Amino acid sequence: MAEEDLMHYDRLAQDALRGVIRRALKIARDEGLPGEHHFYISFRTKAPGVEISPKLHSQYPDEMTIVLQHQFWNLDVREDGFSVDLTFNKVPEKLVIPYSAVQGFFDPSVQFGLQFEVIEPQKEETAPAVAEGEEASSADASPANSGEVVSLDAFRKK
Repeated sequence: MAEEDLMHYDRLAQDALRGVIRRALKIARDEGLPGEHHFYISFRTKAPGVEISPKLHSQYPDEMTIVLQHQFWNLDVREDGFSVDLTFNKVPEKLVIPYSAVQGFFDPSVQFGLQFEVIEPQKEETAPAVAEGEEASSADASPANSGEVVSLDAFRKK
């Protein structure tokens, strides 16, 4: 009988892989995105530390995916998360996203992706729960314009 994992190696591994996101964002900040590289970053909008406008939060109450490609500004990369300015329907918005809120990171130029388990605070009884193995839906949009929300389903291996 295996012992209980009191070291929480699964969480340690996820934290280490979030370091890949931090390093990739630092490269984008310091050198720009090389070649055809660009990032789809999916995150839980209700996770602690996420800061988005009330308008965006009402549009995407659970999950949001942003694209960092051609049009993003003021990328600030910290140890615990990042912030970036994007436009949504020609309206500038600043987003603050802790790495702990990120549930997916994908660079389609090289078919590289990471998925994470996001541990959220306890929800009130009135909020419907998402069953394990199901995803909260997000709106589909064209990845050609940065700052738009897209579904990652097309990029996931089945």
